Amino acid sequence: MTHPMLSVTAEVADALRDGAPVVALESTIISHGMPYPQNVAMAREVEGIIREHGVVPATVAVLDGRPRIGLGADDLELLASHGDVAKVSVRDLPFVVARGTHGATTVAATMRLAALAGIRVFVTGGLGGVHRGAQQSFDVSADLTELGTTDVAVVSAGVKSILDIGLTLETLETLGVPVLAYGSDEFPSFFSRSSGHTAPMRVDTPAEVAAVMRAKWDLGIAGGLVIANPIPAEDEIPAEEIGGIIEQALADMDALGIHGKDATPYLLGRIVEITGGTSLTANIALVRNNARLGAAIAREYAAH
Repeated sequence: MTHPMLSVTAEVADALRDGAPVVALESTIISHGMPYPQNVAMAREVEGIIREHGVVPATVAVLDGRPRIGLGADDLELLASHGDVAKVSVRDLPFVVARGTHGATTVAATMRLAALAGIRVFVTGGLGGVHRGAQQSFDVSADLTELGTTDVAVVSAGVKSILDIGLTLETLETLGVPVLAYGSDEFPSFFSRSSGHTAPMRVDTPAEVAAVMRAKWDLGIAGGLVIANPIPAEDEIPAEEIGGIIEQALADMDALGIHGKDATPYLLGRIVEITGGTSLTANIALVRNNARLGAAIAREYAAH
């Protein structure tokens, strides 16, 4: 049964009822992760990629206070262009729902709503994690704690490279979250295929990922899984090149006193400026790549 507070499109509801594969998609990447109109074009393209693989896409958001599982073209346009769409993590969901306003869901909030709808696979760009300097700021993304509790497999290009990847991996281990690098022995870092950190576990096929998902949940081990899918080699920005750019963006952010939930949107936008748009091209490429893998995993998982 669908949770009564969710508004689920007929297409998604039919797929869930029939046991057909469904992939959840977040909406913060639309409202706060990319500029207009590239954001809405990306959202439509990613949904199209998932459909091409015989899977139903379910973009998640809160519109007029109602959690939505699956969106139409007008809804995507609203999220991409409306000037007053809140960035909504799990802590923000009750406030936005109660006030009847619009919200774009982060990884954490999308996981929670997808799980309420019965969706097990979720595709995003990059995960949140432990921010650099978190020893002083305690700035740790709610994405990590959600992964420790909510039964959804998340396909990403690794942790956003603006974060402290080593501390993020340590935290995921503490939370009992399997971290599976796809086709690589090294954990990827969003814009780059390498991070300098060995992948905790490696898988090479969608069937292997689906088998780990089933084993985890069949054992009664609550929480999600991270599937870290490296950006295609032809689209990556090498780690040594992006590293200096990230340092500059972080210094600019510190000078402006930006922190908390505003940090990641600022940093991603600043990196686009510094790279002259190269990072945006890479971001779109990795999301496409994740959509293809996520659809294949959803099909494998639904087949058993």
